[in-house]
Amino acid sequence: MSRFESWAVTHPGAVRRHNEDSFVDRSDLGLWAVADGAGGHDAGEVAAAMLKQALEGVPAGLAPGALMAEVRARMDGVHQALRVEAAKRGPRSIIASTLVVLLAQGGEVACLWAGDARAYRLRDGVLSQMTRDHSLVQALVDAGAITAAEAERHPRANVITRAVGAEAALELEEVRQALAAGDRFLLCSDGLNKAVPEAELAALLAGPLPAERLVDAALARRASDNVTAVAIAVG
Repeated sequence: MSRFESWAVTHPGAVRRHNEDSFVDRSDLGLWAVADGAGGHDAGEVAAAMLKQALEGVPAGLAPGALMAEVRARMDGVHQALRVEAAKRGPRSIIASTLVVLLAQGGEVACLWAGDARAYRLRDGVLSQMTRDHSLVQALVDAGAITAAEAERHPRANVITRAVGAEAALELEEVRQALAAGDRFLLCSDGLNKAVPEAELAALLAGPLPAERLVDAALARRASDNVTAVAIAVG
């Protein structure tokens, strides 16, 4: 059985006073998550907090398949609750959050996500992005309309195309990978990866107290959004 060490930090950022991010750090289950209340939507912090509460309530002792089913069921429950609450507030109201979840059991890691919160894996010094943003600019990059470099400076770079609570039906994308001793993983809100270059993300993730140092690096660059990092090391 793999053993894990994890670190988690969230901060409002260098500009904003209010933090709409939440995180889950449950090494006892092999379960971690970052939720980022969708910018410009009503009560994004409520959506992120509901996701956090739901995941922190997952019971211990579940088999790998049962754990995945439990997480998906709880996320769907939050999605439906957000839709109901938004409907009460009016036809144009949306209460939503991006989400990235990492599950590690049985020598395998599974990642679920909706939106532009990201997961990275660091293995043998090489950082690879596990997730693919559900965003307008990523769709434009995929279509060949803009380059990845142009996407970073695009005026609509904050427009997401998928989130918990936003669409009629919840769509969580999923990837699975084998675990290896020495692997490190990073879950983060977009306030981190938009502020800190990937080369520096890799260097900081490899060092001691990675979550704290990653958030400090974003703040040093005057991160304009909330910043959250959850770092996981596989023993």
